Amino acid sequence: MATIRQFQVTFDCADPERVAHFWCEVLGYVLPPPPAGFATWEEFRGSLPPADRGAWSACTDPTGAGPRLFFQRVPEGKAVKNRLHLDVRVGTGLVGEERVAVLEAECARLVALGGARVRLLLADDDNESCLVMRDVEGNEFCLD
Repeated sequence: MATIRQFQVTFDCADPERVAHFWCEVLGYVLPPPPAGFATWEEFRGSLPPADRGAWSACTDPTGAGPRLFFQRVPEGKAVKNRLHLDVRVGTGLVGEERVAVLEAECARLVALGGARVRLLLADDDNESCLVMRDVEGNEFCLD
C-alpha cells in the first residue's frame, strides 16, 4: 500500500507577506503562530538580518484538512503562465446561471482584495463554468 504524505504548496513571489495575506482571505486560512520565543511575527522578523526579513511567509488551514501554503521571495519576476494552479471550489454542485452568479460574486470579493479577473469560461459538454483569475502577483488560479 502506498504511503500517504502531507504536502505544502510553494509560491515563488516578490512579497511573501502580501501574497500570504491574500491567500488567507481567499481560502479562510490563517497565519501560523510565530516561532517559539517570539510573541509576534514582527518581533521574530526584527530578530533576523535585514536581508532575511520578509523572505518568506506561510498560511495554514485552521481545520488542519488542507495543505500548508508557503511563500518564498525570489529575485526574478513572474514571466510565463503557471504550470500548476489552484482551483478554489466555490461553485461545487451548482450549474448554469446559479453557478456563474456564485463565481462572479467571489470574483468581485477577490478583486477588491487585489486579485484580477482574467476570463469566465462558460460550461460546455464536458465542463462546468469556471472563472480564471490572478492573485496579487499575477499567479493564475480558477474559481471552480
